[in-house]
Amino acid sequence: MSPMSDAGVRTPGANAVDFEERVDFRRLHEYRLARARAALERSELGALVCFDLNNIRYITSTAIGEWTRDKLSRYVVLARGAEPVLWDFGSAAVHHRLYSPWIEPENSRAAVTTMRGAVGPEAGLADLAAAEIVDVLRQAGVAGMPVGIDLIDAPTIFALQRAGVEVRDGQQVMLDARQLKSADEIMLLSRAAAMVDGAYQQLAEQLKPGVRENDMVALVNDILYRMGSDDVESVNAVSGERCVPHPHNFSDRMIRPGEQAFFDVMHAFNGYRTCYYRCFSVGYSTPAQRDAYKRAREWMDSAIALVKPGVSTDEVARLWPTAEEIGLAGEREAFGLEFGHGLGLALHERPIISRLNSLEHPMEIEEGMVFALETYCPASDGHSAARIEEEIVVTANGPKVITLFPAQELFVTNAY
Repeated sequence: MSPMSDAGVRTPGANAVDFEERVDFRRLHEYRLARARAALERSELGALVCFDLNNIRYITSTAIGEWTRDKLSRYVVLARGAEPVLWDFGSAAVHHRLYSPWIEPENSRAAVTTMRGAVGPEAGLADLAAAEIVDVLRQAGVAGMPVGIDLIDAPTIFALQRAGVEVRDGQQVMLDARQLKSADEIMLLSRAAAMVDGAYQQLAEQLKPGVRENDMVALVNDILYRMGSDDVESVNAVSGERCVPHPHNFSDRMIRPGEQAFFDVMHAFNGYRTCYYRCFSVGYSTPAQRDAYKRAREWMDSAIALVKPGVSTDEVARLWPTAEEIGLAGEREAFGLEFGHGLGLALHERPIISRLNSLEHPMEIEEGMVFALETYCPASDGHSAARIEEEIVVTANGPKVITLFPAQELFVTNAY
């Protein structure tokens, strides 16, 4: 990727037009497939067999719905020197032959799936799937080489092993490929974040005593789907005494005056995801809440200021408090609170930044990475807490924040 200035991080309109260059989806497909091929070539593998929907989309630029997320009913083989071969759910394969011309028609096939074991072993479907995969490997001339797998069910991996396939970890290869984002990917990530900017505006207007956490979750889902979201993966809504410890969910709790509430919006636009916290006080704020927010913001700002190509992730992690400093017994309990994680087609890509893994196993921050940084600080009152998250694009000139709803100071909604 060529050096990217701050001006290169754009938020274009969602529709194709003739008067601006916006996201070029064929360019996006070519970039992603080339990255996957290059990562495969650097590995010891002869091919990748991917069941992870994010990897399938990265390689093939196909998607058929969020309902397939946990079913392991789609898979693709990318072999060295060969075109991707996609097995998709039933008639979706026919749809691709009509509407996805970048896939050779003969390479769009109906899947053989056990539906995570719901079709019993006696039907022999896992062995049939393995035989078809091995045939593709043989035609590509890589049948004797190890094969990388990302996600798979037990019957299918056993069937591949019975067919003589040496199985290795393919997820690491795909994460290598997906680590650096193209300008098209960054535009999609920025657009996804802009949609959450708007959702937070409407949430802030509606967040008042008497509403429930689930009311706010419903509001955000409605707004984002109307804006064109592919998938609202999750909305965390946490208020009052539920802020400590952070439960990472939502409930039907009713919000009261003077309470803190924080939210995390995780959704996708054309597959590219957000992880975007904002924290509010409802009606008025207290000194304890303001102090906790100030500390969380300082931890955030110090981390953002450090981000640039060449910095190591352990340097970022060391800026954040230890688990004990935020009232937890160890870094496993604190994992995900003082935290950084890559964003792309998945919610958690590289780099993962935390005291649990980064101090002893750091990685270098590179231009083209996009990641979220998260901080959390419990308040001295014992029940409030501040939670902040920003999404960062790493440019040649340093960090570019793409999460723009105000967060420098504690936001008080519907102030009295």
